[in-house]
Parts: sequence; structure tokens; C-alpha cells
Amino acid sequence: MIYRGMVHKLGEHIDTDAIIPARYLVTFDPEELGRKCMDGLEEGWVNRVNPGDIIVAGRNFGCGSSREHAPVAILGAGMQVVVAHSFARIFYRNAFNRGLMLVELGDAVNEIADGDEIEIDTEAGSLKIISSGKDFSFTKLPAFISRLVQGGGLIPYVRNRLEAEQA
Repeated sequence: MIYRGMVHKLGEHIDTDAIIPARYLVTFDPEELGRKCMDGLEEGWVNRVNPGDIIVAGRNFGCGSSREHAPVAILGAGMQVVVAHSFARIFYRNAFNRGLMLVELGDAVNEIADGDEIEIDTEAGSLKIISSGKDFSFTKLPAFISRLVQGGGLIPYVRNRLEAEQA
């Protein structure tokens, strides 16, 4: 899968309460959650986001509670991929289960600036900063995870597989 978009750079240890504060957990509607994405970090942050934009963050993105609402809020805000130095383990799994692509880039995230345009090829394991032409590689995800994300997450993926087996 290829993703291309403008970077919204965040810091380290961005927790799930920053991604979607607890007061908004009364719904699982992606659009509603998307309108409040990152309100725990900065109210109205999402107003700068355009569909296809990409979050780039430091270490331990998604730490804190195990709320599945966090990846749903990011997707609802129009972002399909997050690049970070590293991810909290429970967020990492919740993101793929919800259909959000994650890329662990390690220290190379320090080379990416807010406002950069980047292109990510998850099948090749490469990330390119368009303006500078700098290329970085990352460990490719197993094909199963890519299929899971392309299928919209775990539940739609399993539903489609079961329907195909019954046909």
C-alpha cells in the first residue's frame, strides 16, 4: 500500500487520552470521534488535518489505556497511517484490528518535520520525504497485517473471509 500526505508532527509518549479524551467515549462513530481527534493534546488540532495527512510521532505513541477509540478517532479524522519511533503494544494491536496502518521508523522520525510531504510504501518498506528526497527503510509488516488493514480491520476482514467460504 502506498500512502502520501502532509506530516503532522507530534512528540513522544502521546497517550490514548490525548488522542481521544475519555469524555468522548460515548460513541464509536468514526466521524464523531474524528472531530475530537487529539483534543486531549490541543483542542481543535484536527481542524488542520486534511484527508490523507499523516501523523509522525516519537517514542511510545498510543501509550496509556487500551481504548479502541483511539485508532478509530485517527481514522475518523481522515488519516490512514501513523509513523512513529515506536508504539505502545496495546495500541499497536488495536490499530491493526481497526484498520489503521502503523509504521515503526525508529530514530529516522527525527529527520521528518511538521509540514513535510512524505510517501510510504508499506510493501517495499520505504518512506521518502518528498521535498528533500531522503529515503528511509523500515521492517515490512507481514502480508497478513496488510490484508487486515486493507480489509478495514479484523471484524470486516473475518466477515469477508467467512462470506467467501460460504459462497
